[in-house]
Amino acid sequence: MSKEKKIVISSLIVSFLLLLFLTPKRKIRQAALILLFQQSYAWITGLFVVEKGWIAYPKRMFFKKSYKGSFTFEHFVFPIVSVLFNLYYPAQKKSGFKVLYYLFYCSVLCTLEVIGVKYTRVITYKKWHWYWSFIAMGFSFFVSRAFYKWFFKP
Repeated sequence: MSKEKKIVISSLIVSFLLLLFLTPKRKIRQAALILLFQQSYAWITGLFVVEKGWIAYPKRMFFKKSYKGSFTFEHFVFPIVSVLFNLYYPAQKKSGFKVLYYLFYCSVLCTLEVIGVKYTRVITYKKWHWYWSFIAMGFSFFVSRAFYKWFFKP
């Protein structure tokens, strides 16, 4: 098994375990809605970036001939991280802490992405840089948070 397949499989397993063990039972409904919302949003934005030729995913496990995007990241890993981001968002904290919360999530994901770009063929930057991913993920978290607040009015 190639290292790319190992990475994809392990990222799926880790993200599903995080979702399973870190989602409180009383918030399963919120988690499901955030997951579906973020899957739709990530699918549209991810496909746009790939079709523009900014990013490529040379080694994919799913839908190799019909879908150029990263099915694993756009439909599972990022939406699950977004669920956790929203469920544990520090709404009662000060603005500075909230900014650090955004920075933490974006930094962890971008660091993993840069490692993937440098050492694997899971993702390749063509006309892209890590800071575009950082901005895009931060904006995506912002949009999902706005949707969450609008829908559930916490």
